Amino acid sequence: MTEATAVEQTPERFWPTARRLLALLRPFRLRMLGAVAATCAFAGLNVAAPKYLGDATDVVVEGVLRGALDQGGLGVLLGAVALMYACASLFNWIQGALSAHSVQGLMYGLRESVEEKLHRLPVHYFRERSRGDVLSRATNDIDNITQALNQLLTQLIMSFLMLCGSLAMMLWISPLLAAIAIATVPFSTLITVLVARKSQAQFARQWTETGELNAHVEEFVTGHEVIKAFGQQSQAAEVFARSNERLARAATRAQYSAGIVQPLMVLMSNLNYIAVAVVGALQVIAGAMTIGGIQAFIQFSRLFTQPVGQIGGMLNLMQSCAASAARVFALLDAGEEPADPPAAGGVAATPGRIVFDDVTFGYQEAAPAVRNLTFAVEPGRTVAIVGHTGAGKSTVINLLLRFCEPRSGRITIDGTDIAAIPRDLLREQFGVVLQDAWLFAGTIRENIAYGNPGATEAEILAAAEASYVDRFVRSLPHGYDTLLENGGDGLSQGQRQLITIARAQLAGRSVLILDEATSSVDSRTELLIRQAMQRLRRGRTSFVIAHRLSTVRDADLIVVMDHGRIVEQGSHQDLLAANSYYTRLYNAQFARQAGRPGVLEAGI
Repeated sequence: MTEATAVEQTPERFWPTARRLLALLRPFRLRMLGAVAATCAFAGLNVAAPKYLGDATDVVVEGVLRGALDQGGLGVLLGAVALMYACASLFNWIQGALSAHSVQGLMYGLRESVEEKLHRLPVHYFRERSRGDVLSRATNDIDNITQALNQLLTQLIMSFLMLCGSLAMMLWISPLLAAIAIATVPFSTLITVLVARKSQAQFARQWTETGELNAHVEEFVTGHEVIKAFGQQSQAAEVFARSNERLARAATRAQYSAGIVQPLMVLMSNLNYIAVAVVGALQVIAGAMTIGGIQAFIQFSRLFTQPVGQIGGMLNLMQSCAASAARVFALLDAGEEPADPPAAGGVAATPGRIVFDDVTFGYQEAAPAVRNLTFAVEPGRTVAIVGHTGAGKSTVINLLLRFCEPRSGRITIDGTDIAAIPRDLLREQFGVVLQDAWLFAGTIRENIAYGNPGATEAEILAAAEASYVDRFVRSLPHGYDTLLENGGDGLSQGQRQLITIARAQLAGRSVLILDEATSSVDSRTELLIRQAMQRLRRGRTSFVIAHRLSTVRDADLIVVMDHGRIVEQGSHQDLLAANSYYTRLYNAQFARQAGRPGVLEAGI
């Protein structure tokens, strides 16, 4: 269990979390004040009605004893009671509508804050956590908070007002019976406090397990073809079953611990009712109370014990809501990318000279991913970064895009440190084609225009033709209006990659990043992609990451990396002539392609 999760599960954090959550209602304070006013009116009418009903009972009893019923007085009392209950229903509807608007406004703002936060989080945040858990915090936990607040806000206020109002009326009617009714309150309070201490951690565990289950489901859906291809359905089902069992166990414990309150509250309420009924009957026999008075008091005692039971019953909602809120707040409080300096500079729209000057960075303090990187890329030239898996090639790109910041050294464009350039302005200069061709749900036309939403139809078609997309799109029934789902499952890997190249072509960025763009396609498609990339690179500064060394032979500069360091750099011919690390990589790769054992093949 991570340290962050352990903090979220601490029961003592209930009140700080609750205060922070309620503070988000400040923009809706007028609506909430209206809801509170309507709740006060509802509670006042409900508290007053039993007294009038008791008076009506006394009128009937006196009429029976005297043989003459005051029908006019009885009608007025009963009419007043009916009007009170009708108005109480109206006020109940008003407070429900106002509180619902307030809660939905709060949740809208919270979802917006989470969405904005996700864009500000550093890359390593998502690498250290499962996507399912992050999604669960942004969806399931917020939905749980919404459902809980919709019930809690008005119910707690209403229960408190009913508790105070009915207590005042009981003290007015009979202090003796009121003392009997109040006697059970300390026991109810003690039960509530003891259960609260136990259930907070259980609810936190429940929502943590919900995130874990979502992570497994997301993984299974994404990799369903691989799971089936390797016949691992039963193993995946076992993983899901274990996670589902842990969630069911955590949820059962949470509901069990919080569910103890309601039955105990009902028991206390029934014992209270018995005591009040017996002592009240003795009071009537002794002439200290009327029948209508004892009837009204019994109703008030019910109104008194009912809120106590409701508060106990809402305990599980409060604990579950606090647990979800703690998880959402932990996401909102996570460390962000370092802020851009106030006086940030700009970046030229044309390719500039890019220099890595003694750059060192590590995702973990003790293990730098890259160390002492120093190389320069001239405007309009192509630099290829090669090396075995884990050599630090992708880290170079992450540093260039400021997905992470160097621990030492600096990266400059035309002498300007990119740390002094706002991230949005910096990234506007880069067109990116990644190994995993990411396509979103939409038409092929929309996917091509993603980096340039204002592009004309002619510009989209020109980019598609230059990237060899047009030739296969024309064969599709709906052409450029073909709707892509699930990342473009209906297209081949090569076709998806060509679309991403067309996207970069249309975006017209001055610096290109081509990350393993040909690693997962056949040789014929690779040739098309290489030709499309050559067109794309014309006049642009380009960074190419590749395992296939055949794709980087025409690069102006080849940077060879090994274990986070640059071991050599130069042109293809110069590096081959040096007969060093690059030569061994190159010969080993082509020996494998020819079917012969390669030199140092294990190191590739």
